[in-house]
Amino acid sequence: MRTPISDLTNIRFDLIVIGAGINGTGITRDAALRGLSVLLVDKSDVASGTTSWSSRLIHGGLRYLEYAEIGLVRESLRERERLLHFAPHLVQPIPLTLPIYKHHKRGPMLIRAGMVSYDLLSFDKSLPRHRMYTAAQALAHEPGLNPEALTGAARYYDAQVEFPERLALENALDAIAHGATMRTYTEVTDFSIEAGVVRGVVLKDVFTGESTTAQGGVVVNVAGPWVDRVLASRGESLPKRRLIGATKGSHIVVEPFPGAPTDALYVEASQDGRPYFIIPWNDLYLIGTTDVRFDGDPDAVHPSEAEVEYLLTETNIAIPAAGLTREKVLYGYAGLRPLPYQPEGKESAITRQHVIHDHQPEFAGLLSIIGGKLTTFRSLSEQVVDQVYLKLGRISPESTTGTSLLPGAMTNPETAESFVSARPDWLSEQSAQRLVHLYGSRSRAIVERAGEDQDLRAVVHEPTGAIGSEIVFAVESESASTLHDIMLRRTMLGYSVDAGQSSFQGVGRILIKHAGWTAEQFSQDFASLGALLTANLALPFTS
Repeated sequence: MRTPISDLTNIRFDLIVIGAGINGTGITRDAALRGLSVLLVDKSDVASGTTSWSSRLIHGGLRYLEYAEIGLVRESLRERERLLHFAPHLVQPIPLTLPIYKHHKRGPMLIRAGMVSYDLLSFDKSLPRHRMYTAAQALAHEPGLNPEALTGAARYYDAQVEFPERLALENALDAIAHGATMRTYTEVTDFSIEAGVVRGVVLKDVFTGESTTAQGGVVVNVAGPWVDRVLASRGESLPKRRLIGATKGSHIVVEPFPGAPTDALYVEASQDGRPYFIIPWNDLYLIGTTDVRFDGDPDAVHPSEAEVEYLLTETNIAIPAAGLTREKVLYGYAGLRPLPYQPEGKESAITRQHVIHDHQPEFAGLLSIIGGKLTTFRSLSEQVVDQVYLKLGRISPESTTGTSLLPGAMTNPETAESFVSARPDWLSEQSAQRLVHLYGSRSRAIVERAGEDQDLRAVVHEPTGAIGSEIVFAVESESASTLHDIMLRRTMLGYSVDAGQSSFQGVGRILIKHAGWTAEQFSQDFASLGALLTANLALPFTS
């Protein structure tokens, strides 16, 4: 049950976090685990922005070596290893093959040097070291590769978070379990400022329109591409200069195709030399990304036809048998990288290192976060909370997020296998595998919630094996407020081969019968979801 926004009026939080993406939820979790009282707000849902629109890789940033960002690469590789250990149900190793061609800007010697450096910088890793292949070995390993002018390949390991939405969600859930308060669909409309000190934020409930002021010792603006818009909510921009210079990255998703790789491919594009990925993902293939400057509305970001054509063309060059056409694209999506503002120069050369911008002395008590990678969210969070403690004038306890497991973590591989093998008779192997893959150890709660109810035991989506209990669990235990939340950031059915369309009738029935929704509420959310899928995920794309 959603509580009135007025409940926040008489509470003074140590920290208010604006933005519930991976960085905002990570900061909230770190602060809550250290004992701070925290309020996390977002104008939409958890992970509904940049976090949802990434390449879904946990990687060290191999190409950052070109720009001598050694510290960022080392930090990323260290955090990759930590994620493999404290979120093993969500983050898994993935092999990547990097083909090398005569016409490439990066030749075999440079690639080998990069691979050696990558291994050295990840000296404490649990993943295998790289291997260099001859052209013949590369084709034996990935027969679909274009053989013309192929000189060899490198094979190495990074990690994949198939659904970063759930990684952010579990950070939020753990923070709530440690005392944090989270309000989604709650927009910051102003700052409460006294004598140049930010004392809190004015909030509006997106659903009801009601407003209140929440008080906080420190406010952290981690709204990603919306950072400058949040700062401008007073009617004039708080900073003296623009902080965010977003670049757009687009992806397309296709079904398995002729010549499709078994590894993820990291390919240098023939048109402009920019690296991009062809990644096995969610039983489909994720292809991307692009990198173009964007100055438009962050709420209206879609793949352009030119970007779609670019990704299709490059994939067909890399894998000649692929034969991908516009009609074979299931859906696509685009997101914005909230990078430091840099009006000129190559987009790829803009640093991916995050910046913690302190607005003092103009406005004390306010921090804004610029940049931040999916891979390094935890270390960023630790650094931010360290600064929060300094601003509060308190001694900071040591951060424990580098070793504390997320709520669904299954550290023993046998645990997932035992859940599947010991599943109740009514639960299919496909459904059991799905549960542990998405929810980890929390799968047991979903099975228990089903009880003896045949509706909740039944499969609501045949392609994935999703069961009815997941829908109720999303609302009751995972703070889902809308159908968008349920389909795109809890059950992940919206990313299936049919975008979850075959589940809508069953999902609606369960929400009305078991979650207290009205038929009108579901009908409205259904129409809204359809518009969102058309605009952001499904064909047709808009330029």
